[in-house]
Amino acid sequence: MSVDTERLRETVQYNCHIADARHAADYTLCVYLLKMRELYRWEKGYPFGRPMPSDDVGQWLTSREALWERLESEPFRPLRIAGREIEPFESDAVNAHLLQRGLVYSGGLGRRAAAHFFLGELEREDRHGDFRVLVVGREHARDLTAPPAMAQGRTIYLRRESLKRMIWEKLQEWRWHEYDNAMKRALDHYPFDEDLERALDEMTEAEAPHVIRHEIGEIEAGRLLGSEWEEMLVDFAPSRVEILARAVRDHLADALVTLPALLEAGHPASLHFYAANLTAMRRDLFPGFPAAYRTWTESGELGPLRNLVDRAAEHWLETARGILARWHDAGTAAAQAIEDYAAARRLTT
Repeated sequence: MSVDTERLRETVQYNCHIADARHAADYTLCVYLLKMRELYRWEKGYPFGRPMPSDDVGQWLTSREALWERLESEPFRPLRIAGREIEPFESDAVNAHLLQRGLVYSGGLGRRAAAHFFLGELEREDRHGDFRVLVVGREHARDLTAPPAMAQGRTIYLRRESLKRMIWEKLQEWRWHEYDNAMKRALDHYPFDEDLERALDEMTEAEAPHVIRHEIGEIEAGRLLGSEWEEMLVDFAPSRVEILARAVRDHLADALVTLPALLEAGHPASLHFYAANLTAMRRDLFPGFPAAYRTWTESGELGPLRNLVDRAAEHWLETARGILARWHDAGTAAAQAIEDYAAARRLTT
């Protein structure tokens, strides 16, 4: 790594530390500890499945939390590239210089208006219709959350290393209890007990297209809802209404793109994995999906799922517009009205 690239990596990682300092507490304690262990694994280069020294992890965690305490109120630093300073959220301007060097950068906002940054190696650039997909391999700087994919404008960043680590974390979570559930059914399609690395690689390869499709769905949903939707999310962040609104848009994105593709692909493991990763809020808003999924797992009948998906896009678009209208009329004072409206709009059958 050149001196200039190392300085850039240090700046991106510094901004990642600030983002973590502000938002690491958003996780429950169990998830936080799991993610911290996996961040330690990434930083120290431990292979998946290899035990890590508990004392070292504990000392590192204490040191990292002390660093975050010092940085929490610090501003993000601009990135110095080609003799000029670029603000950390101007990803396109940064990548105009980095892509030719085989590097990819992104800075953006996620849930709870949390900042996310990363710097990684470009594996390849793909096209999906009108969308540009930058496929990223090894990562040189990242934050605690490390989303597997992000969309900015009509560019989608697919972070293969982060997707693989996310699957590894899901495996770890499932092994705590080993429930007979959707996650088990997804994992059973891969040889995790015989060859961990091969299983992780195969599952990453299988899930990557669906991760991309969700991001395409997010872009299409954003186009339908307009810029006011993002303004509303910022207005409500961080709150239960923000989580609810994001869940509605996630449902809309998946109804537009992800779910039709999943049903068309005929890949059971991916449908199980999709069902396993629905958040509690998304299940509450869409009780018809778990019911139709259960029918499929018990009988092999996809008809109820197909019928739901056929109607879901129109339903979630209308719901999202209803939420937006209530915010437009009353601002954040509409919080309870939005919750009541969404509850009445649950999609059951």
